[in-house]
Formats: sequence, C-alpha cells, structure tokens
Amino acid sequence: MAKKTENKDYVPAVGKRKSAVARVRVLKQSAKGINITINGRDYKEYFAYKDWQDFLLKPLKAIGQNDVALSIKVHGGGLKGQIDAIRNGIAKAFLKDNEELRTTLRKEGFLTRDSRVKERKKPGLRKARRAPQWSKR
Repeated sequence: MAKKTENKDYVPAVGKRKSAVARVRVLKQSAKGINITINGRDYKEYFAYKDWQDFLLKPLKAIGQNDVALSIKVHGGGLKGQIDAIRNGIAKAFLKDNEELRTTLRKEGFLTRDSRVKERKKPGLRKARRAPQWSKR
C-alpha cells in the first residue's frame, strides 16, 4: 500500500551516499531566507566549514530557491558522505514537489546517487586488495 503524501506539511525524500542516509523534509510553511535544521542543529553549526555549507546549498541555488525551510535527519558515514547524501535528498525533495526542475537538477548532477562504497576486506589480505608483504625468509 502506497503512502499518501497529500495534505502533509512537508515533502519527504531520502538521499544516500556511501553509508550515509539523509531523510529530508521540505516544509511547506512560509519561510524567510534559508532555514535548514540538521539533526536538531542549524546547518552552519553542524557543518562548520564554509565550503561544506556552500556545497550543501548548491541545489537551492541551481533552482533559484531563496526562501525555504528544511528539516533533515542524517546518520551513518562521515561528514563528507553526509553532505553528499543531504544534497541528493534536497534535490529529490524539490523534484517531487515540482517535476519541471528535473532537467536543471539532472544537468548539475544532483539527482544521481554516487554509488561508490568502500570495498569489503577479503580473507588473507590486509585490506580489500592489499596483500601481506612477501618475504623470502
């Protein structure tokens, strides 16, 4: 049975990268400026570096969205993986709300999930492919 998304106060979406999963909600309330909450904290506090904050806001700038309220829950992975997951989730949420944004978001690469994950360690090896150093004696 499919969940109904009508009559909700938000538009939900899920973004992923490596082992990070971000649940993004675009709140339908009227917002002044960009109001983003990640795990109950402001995004500028959660991601301290300005480059990371700019990276996070790229989908909003691509579609020209200046007044938005986002609520995000993210877990797993490191901060870089979480940023990519959030960016993917933001793009998917706006796409659900307005299908006309697909070409803009697709061209910038925001809708594509980066599927590269760490390769598993194999038995007898030190890492996924690194063999123990050979010694003659």
